[in-house]
Amino acid sequence: MSSTEDKIKGNTNEAVGKIKQGIGEATDNPRLKEEGQRQEIKGDAQQVKGDVKDTLKKGIDRA
Repeated sequence: MSSTEDKIKGNTNEAVGKIKQGIGEATDNPRLKEEGQRQEIKGDAQQVKGDVKDTLKKGIDRA
C-alpha cells in the first residue's frame, strides 16, 4: 500500500471514528463511543505509517 493510500485510509478512519464517538455520546452508548475512539486511533496510526513511508522514500531517493 502506498503512503497516499495509508493517509487516505487514516483520514477516513479518523472521520468515521469521530462520527461514531459523537453518535455514541448523543445516544448515551458507551460501546459505540469507545469503538469510535479505537477507530480514530487506528486512523492516526495509519497516517503516521504513511508519513514514515514518505520519509523513507525521500531518504532512499537522496541516497
